[in-house]
Amino acid sequence: MSCSELSWADPCTRSYLTSFPPFILISIVLGFYLPLFPKLPAVLKPVFTPFLPLAEAVALIEADSHHSVSEQGVSNPKTPLWRSMCLSGLALAETICWLTIASYRLALAKGSPDYQVISPFLSFLSWLPAAVIPAVRPTLTPPYGLFSLYVVQLVTGVFRFGVIWYDRDTLGVPVNGWDVAGTSANLVAVLALLLIVLCMPLNIPSKAIEEKIGKEVSPEDYTSLWGWISFEWVYPLVRKGTNETLNEPDVWDLSPTMQSKPLYMKFSTTTCVSFLDETCVLLKNRSRKTLLRRLWAVNAMDMVIDFVLMLVSVIFNYARPFFLKRILDSLDPANENNPEARAQGYIYAFLAFFSLLCRAEVDILHLWYGRRVATRIRSELMASIYAKALVRKDYSGIVDKKDGEQEKQDDKTMSTPNSTSKSSETRSNVDKKSKSKDAKGGTKIRSGADVGKIVQLMSGDANRISGTVTYAYFIYGAPFEIIIACMFLYQLLGLSAFAGFLCWAVVAPLNSVLAKQAVGLQKGVLAAGDKRMNVINELLNSVKLVKFYGWENRWMDRVLNARKIELDWLVKGRINRILFSALWTTAPILVSVLSFLTFILTGHELTISVAFTAIAIFNMLDPPLSTLPHWIVQILQSLVAVDRIAIYLSEDEVDAEVSSLMQGSILRSEAIDDHRLGLEHASFKWNAVEEGNNTGPPPVSELWPKPTASVVESEPVPGDSISVSSQEGADHQFELRDISVVFPDRQLTVVTGPTASGKTALLMALLGEMTMLPGDGKLFLPKYPKHVDEYGLAGVSYAAQAPFLQHQSIRDNILFGTPYEEQRYEAVLESCALNPDLAIFEDRDLTEVGSRGISLSGGQKARVALARAVYARSRCVLLDDPLSAVDSHTALFLYERLLRGPLLENRTIVLVTHNVELVLPGAYYLVHMLDGRIDVQGTTEELRKQGTLEAITKNSSLEHQLQGGQTPLDKPSDAQGADLHRRPRQLVEDEARETGSVKWRIYQTYMKASSYWTWAILAVFICIPQLLRVAEKLWIKQWGEAYNHSAAVAHLFYSPSISDGEGQIPLHSSAYISNAFEKFSLSNTVTSSLLPSANDHPLFYVAIYASIGFGTAAISILNVSVQYSGGIRASKLIFKQLLVAVVRATMRWHDSTPTGRMLNRFSEDIQTVDYSISGSLQAINASMATLFASVLTVVFISPPFICPAIVIGYVYYRLAVGYLNTGRDLRRMESNSHSPIYSDFSELLSGIVTVRAFASERRFLDNLHSKIDGTTKMWYFFWMTNRWLSLHFDALGGLAVLFTTLLALSGTIGAGLAGVTITSAMGFTSAVYWTCRNWTQLELDLNSVERVVVYLDLPQEPPLLIESSRPPAYWPSSADNDSLVVVQDLVIRYAADLPPVLHGVSFTLKARERIGLLGRTGGYYVRVHGLSLIRSIGSGKSTLAMSILRFTDPSNGSILIDGIDISTIGLHDLRSRLTFVAQDAVLFSGTIRDNIDPFGDFSDEECMDALYRVHLLSENARTSRRSSREISRASSIHDVERDETVASSSTGSPTAIQQDDKQGTISLHTQVSTGGSNFSQGQRQLFTMAQALLRQSSIIILDEATSSIDYATDAKIQKTIREEFKDSLLITVAHRLRTVIDCDRLIVLENGRIVEFDTPVNLIQKEGGAFRNMCLHSGTFKELEEAANKAAGSTD
Repeated sequence: MSCSELSWADPCTRSYLTSFPPFILISIVLGFYLPLFPKLPAVLKPVFTPFLPLAEAVALIEADSHHSVSEQGVSNPKTPLWRSMCLSGLALAETICWLTIASYRLALAKGSPDYQVISPFLSFLSWLPAAVIPAVRPTLTPPYGLFSLYVVQLVTGVFRFGVIWYDRDTLGVPVNGWDVAGTSANLVAVLALLLIVLCMPLNIPSKAIEEKIGKEVSPEDYTSLWGWISFEWVYPLVRKGTNETLNEPDVWDLSPTMQSKPLYMKFSTTTCVSFLDETCVLLKNRSRKTLLRRLWAVNAMDMVIDFVLMLVSVIFNYARPFFLKRILDSLDPANENNPEARAQGYIYAFLAFFSLLCRAEVDILHLWYGRRVATRIRSELMASIYAKALVRKDYSGIVDKKDGEQEKQDDKTMSTPNSTSKSSETRSNVDKKSKSKDAKGGTKIRSGADVGKIVQLMSGDANRISGTVTYAYFIYGAPFEIIIACMFLYQLLGLSAFAGFLCWAVVAPLNSVLAKQAVGLQKGVLAAGDKRMNVINELLNSVKLVKFYGWENRWMDRVLNARKIELDWLVKGRINRILFSALWTTAPILVSVLSFLTFILTGHELTISVAFTAIAIFNMLDPPLSTLPHWIVQILQSLVAVDRIAIYLSEDEVDAEVSSLMQGSILRSEAIDDHRLGLEHASFKWNAVEEGNNTGPPPVSELWPKPTASVVESEPVPGDSISVSSQEGADHQFELRDISVVFPDRQLTVVTGPTASGKTALLMALLGEMTMLPGDGKLFLPKYPKHVDEYGLAGVSYAAQAPFLQHQSIRDNILFGTPYEEQRYEAVLESCALNPDLAIFEDRDLTEVGSRGISLSGGQKARVALARAVYARSRCVLLDDPLSAVDSHTALFLYERLLRGPLLENRTIVLVTHNVELVLPGAYYLVHMLDGRIDVQGTTEELRKQGTLEAITKNSSLEHQLQGGQTPLDKPSDAQGADLHRRPRQLVEDEARETGSVKWRIYQTYMKASSYWTWAILAVFICIPQLLRVAEKLWIKQWGEAYNHSAAVAHLFYSPSISDGEGQIPLHSSAYISNAFEKFSLSNTVTSSLLPSANDHPLFYVAIYASIGFGTAAISILNVSVQYSGGIRASKLIFKQLLVAVVRATMRWHDSTPTGRMLNRFSEDIQTVDYSISGSLQAINASMATLFASVLTVVFISPPFICPAIVIGYVYYRLAVGYLNTGRDLRRMESNSHSPIYSDFSELLSGIVTVRAFASERRFLDNLHSKIDGTTKMWYFFWMTNRWLSLHFDALGGLAVLFTTLLALSGTIGAGLAGVTITSAMGFTSAVYWTCRNWTQLELDLNSVERVVVYLDLPQEPPLLIESSRPPAYWPSSADNDSLVVVQDLVIRYAADLPPVLHGVSFTLKARERIGLLGRTGGYYVRVHGLSLIRSIGSGKSTLAMSILRFTDPSNGSILIDGIDISTIGLHDLRSRLTFVAQDAVLFSGTIRDNIDPFGDFSDEECMDALYRVHLLSENARTSRRSSREISRASSIHDVERDETVASSSTGSPTAIQQDDKQGTISLHTQVSTGGSNFSQGQRQLFTMAQALLRQSSIIILDEATSSIDYATDAKIQKTIREEFKDSLLITVAHRLRTVIDCDRLIVLENGRIVEFDTPVNLIQKEGGAFRNMCLHSGTFKELEEAANKAAGSTD
């Protein structure tokens, strides 16, 4: 059976080559069809098991829908009989023929060689199963085993036909007609079988899906096998994108196997979803390992296939130089008269073409598998991050604990006379320690991720991990390539080849050091990016307040400081990259130099053939050696991202009964039927983050520029209650202690107490949002009952003090995912007093509320949130002070119509309020909170009998006393209603995107930002290396000729394939830039008698060669350095321009732009500017230079190439245009689709308590899945179009190379020029692809610049400063001035074509006057510059107040302050001289001092005094700020005296008490979390009041500044206002009439006009007056009248 020799001419070899491969293949196929193989071990099961088959994915999707799987899923029709008959029949014919041939030879051809019988018998055995399988196991989808057999049979058939042709033309063997006929028939049969299989669909769709394929459903799953192999299923999308702009409906939905929802559902089953059970707790310490294991388990099969296909691709890659070498050998002059050699040349030419096509197909397949893995991982991680946010504990009010050490050190230094210098020195020492730790790469990642970090996890880290997986083949393909290259080099240079590899002994340790450093630097970059995003997020969420105070420049400095820290880390990272580049650019050169040096020193002659062949192999080594370390670093950096995500995913979660995502078997069955709501012996603390080292960039508060003494942050106290003092060592968290209360079922319970006593904390504890301390405490939360009660009620609803509103319509916010019931819905609107507000809106309840409810007033937002809690059919309703945001008559209406109305009957209601006297008559139970404990509780009857009820009500205002009868609100007339059938207008328009190619202006913007000099230098550095490479080749040629004899030219056989990677090969790599001019120059004979002989002076030639090589490396390193420096400069400038444009944009624009849309610019778009654009620009320049050089070379050497080049070039052009247009639109839509994800995520994090209270987590998660699919499909189909382009370009490139090869074999050019022509043609096809690819990548990157540039043209506010018109330093003067503020005929419009909001308003205000501004808040729907806005128009009081701060310039009239028209001065001069205290008080991250004294203008004593004057601090604490005196506390109902102090701090924060000093106390330097969320709403208002006291502006505007403060404190604050602001003009916008009843004068506005302007006593006595009617409707007319008379008497 053995053959005598292995050659083309040996018949035995030929025979077995045609029979053995099919036989071996069919044996393997039978092994899979029959249970011949042993069972796979559990470890290998994921490798051979699809993670998510199509049928399972469809079933998971349809499980939650109303359609059955049979309607939408995969159908099971019968297999067509004709197909089975054709497959079996043709295979049976083949079987019979081969059996006949074998039998004939065995019977009649005695004495014939064995192979003539064995070979056809093996063919018979190969075809026999192919005939049986289709009949026994018919299938509708392609039988891949048989398809593989048919492909091999086709190859062997072609081989047989080629043997016949070769024997006739080369060996002169006569042709046997039967052989030709039989071979032809075999080929026809095999082609027919292949055609049948290629036309079979991959999956069978149901009828419902079949109609949508190609319209909504992607053809990917249902295309034919040929469509999948050739990627023709993508072409319909490319064809449409070529001729028109693509929109979102034009792009198909993702395959169900790639959609986020089924992926996440399956991914979550790979291990524990939460960390509640014992197994998961053990895994928390191995979070990264666990996450990596999960990712491997769900993607193992695809990654293994990708790995195998990559190895096959490498083999085909190295087959090309193998064939090219033999083609050139056949052209050697010695074989000129050898027809056999020339025939073999043609054979090798077609084999090279075939290997190129095979490599192209294999590359496409392995890249497709890699991209599928990346897509799945990205979706899995994004969904997991979002799902984690739904179940993790709320850390929104938590700050880093490490700053406590700084506070203590700072307190010590400030106790000395030289506090300023020592504090600064301390900060310096801390920074040095931090920097030293950073330098060592010791940054540890902390848990408790904030909004900025979580957005970074979703946008940056998830993408980095998926990107690394996409290009993982660089890692496992590079070693294989290196091994093959080393084998070639050994055959060429012997042991000398390995001498050069000794340099790796030096390179490896250096690489290790740089890699470790890169990991530490990456952690620093990511941490700095998190800090920067957190500052930006805080700024964007509070931009209105920043504008109120004129702090734009200060906040921009703060952001730029954070950006500077990030850029500093980025620069360090770039330096690390440059060192890597230097190491791996010089290493290959050093290898070749050492190898050549060793080769000649051992007595060998470095001939031309040896030299150029060796250089070719070294060039082939360059890509794997260059990319391997780069991707090692990428993997290490990705592991940092894995760590960050894993640590976030391992954060503590709420209890199972709190989150609907965690309910199920974990819930106790006895607890499900327990309808009690309450607590038993329970103590709670706020969710705290475990302390850990965080030695990354400095805290956000350090980014504030400090003009005075350095202020170091204190230890954060994330408590609900913190007493404000300067007690040293006050580092205890607030706690709710020993709470035992069960709220009466189906009754109204009122929770009251002083500000910061723990009322909100009690509700948070009831909702499970606080951490229960160890003990016997129990929580009763009837959130998930088995069934609804007899009234149809079940579960819990909640209305937060700070309402959570989504960027949806008012109706959607009220429904909150529940079904719409018209009758109930209308009753809720009426009971919540929303109908008068809706009547003002043109679209009524379909009006969009904007981001964070920006278009609604505080009262409207509170009532919408209240309506949501009431509309839900919940048994328990928790209401957190909804009455504080509404005016008095609305509060009375809510009490009568809602709290005592039918909607809240038979429901357990817990109402937190300061308005005790109003709601007390309807209350059944009362709880009085004090210092984190329940001071008094009981039924109102019991408390009244005990006499404690009177003491409680005495502490609240007597503002509300019920009068007989109801007080209905005015109902809108029919004319005010909206046409509900009309489509509502959009408050926020869909994000616009550019169309067509990127405009030149965008290129210019980036090039200008990075400096034109940068690009001029880069242009030079692109040309010089190519010239040096030409010189290198010329020198090698001269070196070989210096041995005084010539040799055949062995050319550069390697040309990079079109599919080499995905644009990630370094630009200095010779695999990326191949120069055809260099190849052409080699064929010329250059001699010089001036040069010494290579035999006598070999080191001379080595030295020159080394000099050229290292010179090229030096230029490449300089090139990278210039590129990085220009990129850093552009990043810095573009970011600053974007920041200024956004911060200085008008409030109209901010109101109509979602925060997520802005965050997308500052995150992903800026990240692209930071990392990608400069490299893309340089890449396109280099690839275009290579393209032109290749074309000129080929055309110059072989002019006939022009004709096919024109045709091929045209096809290239058409393909490229389609790809560019389609890819550009897809990536633009992808960029826009990111914004909604970040917007929704920011909304979710701000309202997670509300979402969990309503058990709406599943709905939010499903919404996230759809948005992930929306952005992923754009990203995925873009890469599929790239795969389509790559395959077609590879095929065209193969044709071009085949044509040039056949042209060379025709004998028109010599061997040397033939090598140049062939390799140049390869360079041409490669350069065309990379030019197209890089141009697309450049446009995609510039899309980020394009999106940023759009923001640079935003409508801007007037300038902050007008140097030619600066007011004097004393302006506005607080001296006696009867015309301090003069408003003359003021008319305010929101746009020139809209009706006025204020109509001819005129009045004059005196200095030191106290003015009350009254009116009813409404709304007005306007459209400004294409933006839909809602603004107040019901009365115009807010518009008037905003006009004084120049948020809207008058269309007529003027506002003069102290004689200066405010429209003539800068906004900073205006707003910094006035003080505006807003209703929605927001604190910024930093310290308390940073918030009340941000510029460091006041001493500690003055700041402490301000806190005392707003009753945040007791007299004892103020006078003994450094002593350890008794801390004052709130008075108890039980006759325990209290010092005159109030509120301590934080979201329900009690003061520190005398009996238990463990309650949290803070100093001026205690940190404040983002938004001030670690303080209560009332405390935040008090802090802003303290700031106003410090500023002592001549004009102060108070906008409901005490609405969230209890009445007792409010009375004291009003007293303080009267005393402390006596030298200021005070304008108070208030809902509480008692707040303004003692003002000097009142302005009453209605419909934008002043209807009354007089003293309170005159207005309240005016019959039929507007103010008198307000007082009558308030229910407190007598008290108000007495107060007005008293104020008038005191004034007199």
